[in-house]
Amino acid sequence: MDLPERFSDLPEYAFPRLRRLLGGHAPGGEVVEMTIGEPRHAPPPFLAEAMAEAIAGFAVYPPNEGSAALLAAIAAWHGRRYGLPLGPERIMALNGSREGLFAAVVALCPERRRGRRPAVLIPNPFYQVYAVAALAVGAEPVYLPATAATGFLPDFAAVPGEVLERTSIAFLCSPSNPQGAVADAGYLDHLIGLAARHGFRILADECYSELWRDAPPPGALAAAARAGADPEQVFAFNSLSKRSNLPGLRSGFVAGGARGIAALRKLRAYGGAPLPLPVQTVSARIWADEAHVAVSQAQYAEKFLAADAILGGVPGYRPPAGGFFLWLPVADGEAAALRLWRETGVKVLPGGYLGRTVGGTNPGAGYIRVAMVAPLAAMCRGLERIRDCLYG
Repeated sequence: MDLPERFSDLPEYAFPRLRRLLGGHAPGGEVVEMTIGEPRHAPPPFLAEAMAEAIAGFAVYPPNEGSAALLAAIAAWHGRRYGLPLGPERIMALNGSREGLFAAVVALCPERRRGRRPAVLIPNPFYQVYAVAALAVGAEPVYLPATAATGFLPDFAAVPGEVLERTSIAFLCSPSNPQGAVADAGYLDHLIGLAARHGFRILADECYSELWRDAPPPGALAAAARAGADPEQVFAFNSLSKRSNLPGLRSGFVAGGARGIAALRKLRAYGGAPLPLPVQTVSARIWADEAHVAVSQAQYAEKFLAADAILGGVPGYRPPAGGFFLWLPVADGEAAALRLWRETGVKVLPGGYLGRTVGGTNPGAGYIRVAMVAPLAAMCRGLERIRDCLYG
């Protein structure tokens, strides 16, 4: 049987590629896992008790858009965090943010844009669901280099006018994965203005919003409200995976304009599955609690300082402003990852696996991504081995 060609140019996903790269090579020391962004800090201390209390909810079909209690908890969190209250009609609960990032393109990207194939603007390197969502709806992914020269954020102002005129959606991740760059208020204002002039939507991936060094990153929805933008112009995505160290809970949300949220809810009703009711009940309680978040943030603060102390002398080292990844310059990401594994047992991700080659250049090829998720002592051992092996 024939297969659709729209995904034919997608490379193999990053982690199977890494397994193939390292396969057949023994680790050169105690294994330190620094590849995947899977938080290892303690989850909220009340998690088990709350889940046990909610267990009877598995016996019923859950509400599609999210329970009233969960939507209220998310709205209250957004109001505390960004100073922007949201009505429940502007929020939908998600099975993790990746579900929503994909579904939003399906629900909101038109088949044609001003009579032409729509464009979807994507930072390069990037979270890979952005590209597959664009291809799934027949849109053209347009990869914007997010390099040191652009502050590791995409330079939307450099996009040709012809492309902007057929742009339907622009993705932005702040703090960015993998580089840890933060889009400040001025950057957001400029992007929102550009979107208003050209009539495209912004999908703001804010999953790392609670992992920051000096100041909380601004939110795209609040920036749009201050600018008086159309509420349908910006949709923000977040989850409990990074904020609350619960990647396995698969609980997040999307917030934006009521009409767009209604379209997402309709799509979910036909082709998706809502969060189980016990997960919704527990999630509402977790969004309402900040004490466990503060504990985790303090642990990341220690890790940031430790990374600075260990890697501060490395040429090109740049402390991230947010997130929990280090984006370290090397001559060749694949060669560096393989060398680290064979000589030290440290496992990192080649940066090129997160990017696309455009015009003969992959902006991630000269980097490795290092996740600071292991316990502090293990993380420090890993960083010391990286320093001594690659930069000594």
